[in-house]
Amino acid sequence: MVSVGASADGKVALTRNALLMHQPSTALWESMTPSAPDSVAIDVGELVRQQYGCNAILEGSGSLVAEDEIPDELPAYDGDPAVLYCHFLPAEVVGQPSLRWFTVVDSRGRVRWTEKHEGWGALVLVARSTPADYLSYLRRERICYLVAGEERVDLQRALAAMGSELGISCVLSTAGGGLNGALLRAGLIDELHLTVAPALVGGLGTPSIMDGSPLGVGEAPTRLQLLSVHSDAGGSVRLHYAVLRAENGRPPEPPGPEITRM
Repeated sequence: MVSVGASADGKVALTRNALLMHQPSTALWESMTPSAPDSVAIDVGELVRQQYGCNAILEGSGSLVAEDEIPDELPAYDGDPAVLYCHFLPAEVVGQPSLRWFTVVDSRGRVRWTEKHEGWGALVLVARSTPADYLSYLRRERICYLVAGEERVDLQRALAAMGSELGISCVLSTAGGGLNGALLRAGLIDELHLTVAPALVGGLGTPSIMDGSPLGVGEAPTRLQLLSVHSDAGGSVRLHYAVLRAENGRPPEPPGPEITRM
């Protein structure tokens, strides 16, 4: 499932290269949502953890490292690279009780892991094209990784490996438009939690809720079933959708949504 906050025109960032976790972008993004006593804001991560036992968050490397940022150089790996291109799941990490996973798709090996948080384990999804120097670095830092795909991460294989190797049955993507769009095209989204701020960003090429490859000619959009709508006095709207799965070529008829207007 996907949880994302966006402007009214569907943008999830202010510009392509301005990370929301860095100032002044953080403050500018937060200013788009006026405070309201009846705020629709909720902790979707905690909600899906309670409802579905969801214990993994998914992010793309672009949420952590700007495209034009040059990561610190890593020591060269001079061993046998063959030993690196298999899943790395050290027992002292995987065996921790009640562990939740902060998972990043990073086939290019761009993220440098400088922080650790109690109760969370870092998990990197890589491919066989990922530089050996980076995989060696992850092993030295005792950071788990799963190898899935050749030139880039195969998301279907990666999520399957998360289930078979770590028992993860529910993943919440809080990523940007590129990764969310890839999940959409791979048919890997079941639900969408969307919080819309009463503001417009605009800008050609500014990341949106779902980016990535366009639909083919004659290819139908993915239909959604509205489950609930909540609005607040500040003008924000929280929408909850289920993705409709086609049955015999025809999607099921959705029931009426739960609608709260304030």
